[in-house]
Amino acid sequence: MFVDRVEIEVIAGDGGRGAATFRHEKYVPLGGPNGGDGGRGGSVILQVDPHLTTLLDFRYRRTYRAPRGEDGQSKDMFGRNGADLILKAPAGTLVYDADAGDLLGDLTRPGERLVAAAGGRGGRGNSHFASSTHQAPKFAEKGEPGERRRIRLDLKLLADVGVIGYPNVGKSSLVAAISAARPKIADYPFTTLTPNLGLVSAGALRSFVIADIPGLVENASEGCGLGHQFLRHIERTRLLVHVLDLSPTTGREPTQDFKIVNRELERYHVEPESHLNNLLNLPQVVALNKIDVADDKLVRHTQKTLSDGGYQVFPISATTHQGLSALVYYLMDYLESHPYLQPVADHLYLTVKDLPKRNLKDWSAVMEGRHRFRVSGDGIEKVVVMTDLDNREALSRLHRLFEKSGINRKLKELGAADGDTVVIREIEFEYYDENSHTLEL
Repeated sequence: MFVDRVEIEVIAGDGGRGAATFRHEKYVPLGGPNGGDGGRGGSVILQVDPHLTTLLDFRYRRTYRAPRGEDGQSKDMFGRNGADLILKAPAGTLVYDADAGDLLGDLTRPGERLVAAAGGRGGRGNSHFASSTHQAPKFAEKGEPGERRRIRLDLKLLADVGVIGYPNVGKSSLVAAISAARPKIADYPFTTLTPNLGLVSAGALRSFVIADIPGLVENASEGCGLGHQFLRHIERTRLLVHVLDLSPTTGREPTQDFKIVNRELERYHVEPESHLNNLLNLPQVVALNKIDVADDKLVRHTQKTLSDGGYQVFPISATTHQGLSALVYYLMDYLESHPYLQPVADHLYLTVKDLPKRNLKDWSAVMEGRHRFRVSGDGIEKVVVMTDLDNREALSRLHRLFEKSGINRKLKELGAADGDTVVIREIEFEYYDENSHTLEL
């Protein structure tokens, strides 16, 4: 089954807790803190598998969770990192944030990776918080929660050449004739319900990938027929082969079919990450198919009309293989002389080690309502969720961070008074003691 669009939820592992332990050794009566750090939670990572051509594996399972990191231990022993969860996806997969609609990445190269949800950092053990004035801290950090998000995966096939045209004009037969692909072929409209990929050889060490796109009909760009479902696969191609049926049994005029299909290419709404204004900007070669049963006069007339319009035209027969060699070598020469243009969205992706450190200076405070304020900022929010709020020493350290970062001063400027509620992430604090500018749970 061909599946080219799915939504899944990815949940990275939480970081492990840091340990709050002390040395207990013979002859060392005042052993210092030796709590180890917690391990990082596992990340959920998408990786391109060149052997996949569909998103079918994601169809029946919609939630993916990576394991958490192990907790730190005494004797400065760090917890083990949670294993990353690797999800295999076909080349050509676009990754979107399903809620915000933002493009997160464009996976095009074999082995390429994208961190879809980063694992949480492990909490620091109490040995990190020892100082000359506080030599025996009795607290450690909790692990940072792993990222959690819904993502949408859109597959746009990666093929050098796309074969387009009306239903039943011989697109699948052409792909089968010039490549190793063996699509199902029958003599009725919409035989091809899914795109088919084939590898075409044009001599020693010369080859390209070709894909036949299910038949386009009038108003395909508006969702008629199968067009709206598969038009987006054309965006990835570098060159189109427009197949026209010249057999006397269709009852249609080939050049009129040509105009209708091109009109649908022009109307189709190209997504923002594409380098195209519309699909009609892609170069086209025309293949006049079924010339073995066509009227010679119609072949000459159609070829002249389209050639005068600036198109390269190749009379062929996918059944008898007439004219196929000339078409294949022209396509190969064109591709070699026109290097692939990378999509605008193709870029290097963050790995776990590249993730930014907590920034405690980048925060904002606003008044949400009467007696209610909210403090936001990725860095300060993560510090709060990693603080053991049941531990008085840890809570005192958090208060000092609020004071040092200017949060308490800003809240006072906004009009915060004793007893008002201050929300950081989903945790509520009570603003208390206006003179000392402190927050209490």
